[in-house]
Amino acid sequence: MSSRLPERVTTLLEEQNGALGRRQAASAGVATETIRNKARSGRWQRPYRGVYLAFSGDPDREAVLSAALLRAGPDATLSHQTAAERHGLIDEPSALIHITVPAVRHPARWTKIPGVVIHRSARVTQTRHPAMSPPCTRLEDTVLDLIETARTFEDAYAWLCRAVGRRKTTAARIQQAMTRRKKIRWRTDVTIGLGDVAEGILSVLERRYVYRVERPHGLPSARRQWRVHQQTRNKYLDNLYEGYGLCVELDGTAAHPADEQWRDKRRDNWNLVHKNVATLRLGLLDLGESSCQTARDIATRLTHSGWSGPFRRCPRCPPP
Repeated sequence: MSSRLPERVTTLLEEQNGALGRRQAASAGVATETIRNKARSGRWQRPYRGVYLAFSGDPDREAVLSAALLRAGPDATLSHQTAAERHGLIDEPSALIHITVPAVRHPARWTKIPGVVIHRSARVTQTRHPAMSPPCTRLEDTVLDLIETARTFEDAYAWLCRAVGRRKTTAARIQQAMTRRKKIRWRTDVTIGLGDVAEGILSVLERRYVYRVERPHGLPSARRQWRVHQQTRNKYLDNLYEGYGLCVELDGTAAHPADEQWRDKRRDNWNLVHKNVATLRLGLLDLGESSCQTARDIATRLTHSGWSGPFRRCPRCPPP
């Protein structure tokens, strides 16, 4: 960073992770030709029109995001998948940078920023996190934004599970943020989903189990995410039928890596030895067309352990 730059420019570069807008530089007294010369010489680089990075070499993620925000203009805020990245809801950087700008902006001006998806909102200044840098939407509003753009409600529910399951927020806080929005996609379903998440139904597969197996067939309600104290660390059981010696675990993939399979087996064996609890593992196929048979199998196991029923046939059950 050159010592010849005005102090105001130096401060901006520090605050913006090395990114600087041409208009910012001009307002601080730096001539446009000076910046262009730095870019021509390779000391600076220009990732977007009117935006410069005051260093050579590959920029890090912070610099890339700051540069994109400067290109998008005043009050631009990271949102959607990029905000999810910042809040730890996803583990990898979003392929495209998602930015929300005030709704008063003309949309045609913001459709050709390479690698950037522009969203428009009248509430972007209200949903921005007060302290995060680069500017980013609040976690709860990020979840609601992702729900708005989800392809299906199951995709939307998965975002609720991530936010609450990773202990980033609570169902009550998301519900509170939702009340501040006049319009929200799937409002009734999201409200019910928040109740499910608060109960401990923290995956789409677990929700399918509850709504396709347990409740339609009159099975007793299991305890969700039941914590078990083991020697090294705590374990959480998906569905524990306390008093009946049965735990139903849900696996979202057909196959797990060998080390995960071994951990599952060790946990199942530990439950059987120390808690006298047998583990039944279910996958996608068990919760699809076979869900009624799955329910009958679980009912049979519960009956052997003292459950008095009755088993209830759902509309999808085949004739007896």
